[in-house]
Order: sequence, then C-alpha cells, then structure tokens
Amino acid sequence: MTAGRRVPPPAGGGVSTPGGAPGGAAAHWASAAQGAKPLGGRRAGVVVAFDDAVGLGVVEARDSGGAAPEGARYRFHCTQIAGGSRTIRPGASVTFDVAPGRGGQWEAANVAEQPRGGPGS
Repeated sequence: MTAGRRVPPPAGGGVSTPGGAPGGAAAHWASAAQGAKPLGGRRAGVVVAFDDAVGLGVVEARDSGGAAPEGARYRFHCTQIAGGSRTIRPGASVTFDVAPGRGGQWEAANVAEQPRGGPGS
C-alpha cells in the first residue's frame, strides 16, 4: 500500500476470500451455478457423499448421457438441492443437470431426489 492511496473494498462490500469471491466460498458456489446454462439435459445418478457441516456433496452419474458419462462424478453445493432442502442423504437416487461451475469444472445443479424405483435406481 502506498502512502495516501487507499485500496477499495471488494465489490458488493462483502468479505473477500482468497479466490476473490465476496461473501465467502458458499456464496461463490451458489452464484457460480445460478443462471448457468445446463449441458445436455437431466441425468440420473446417486449421491455418493454429502457433508452436512460444509454443505458440499458428490453425485455419480448412473446413465450414459453424453454430457455425464456413466460413473462420472460431479460436485454440488447444498444450494443446488431442489425443493429448498439443504441436505440429502448419501445413497439417494437423484436427477441432476450438468452445468459449468467453479474453476471451469462441470458441477451438478438442480439435484432432485427421486422416490425409490425412480430414475437412477
């Protein structure tokens, strides 16, 4: 910092993380997938991991769609769980979109749990 020169606060006035996202990592995860254009439609899969404390999970594709080859894994944030829930159990059958996410990687978006016997099970 030079004398007499002030550095402006981050855009939005929020807390800036090392990655430069105002409001912390959760805000960045939420904003990264909002408004992102999904790739190739809905896919079926299963939640292989979900950390309630952090709000991050992983879904594994269980169909052979072009955008989500079978066995491909995609991260998601709890804000991407459909229906307003902020938690989902590992092993749950889900449908999801594949959308551009943080750091140029594909992520799961609009993750919706399916009733037993539905797609992905």
